[in-house]
Amino acid sequence: MRRVAVACQQSVPVRYKGKTLEDFRLDLLVGGEVIVELKVVDSLLAIHTAQLLTYLKLTGLKRGLLINFNVERLADGVRRVSL
Repeated sequence: MRRVAVACQQSVPVRYKGKTLEDFRLDLLVGGEVIVELKVVDSLLAIHTAQLLTYLKLTGLKRGLLINFNVERLADGVRRVSL
């Protein structure tokens, strides 16, 4: 309704010494500024945060949200991550 641009499965190439090694896929890129990583797990682990931090570093963005849908209240499954 607010016409915010959302890109699903946005590809982010990983480059090393001028060669592309692989592409990571962001779950959502909102407004070109916030990466949203979606999970359905018993609990969010440090590896999930590390994954989002890696995406932030690769893209040069500063803000991300890690959202776990496997919770009773959605607010309990949201973690803000920033560089």
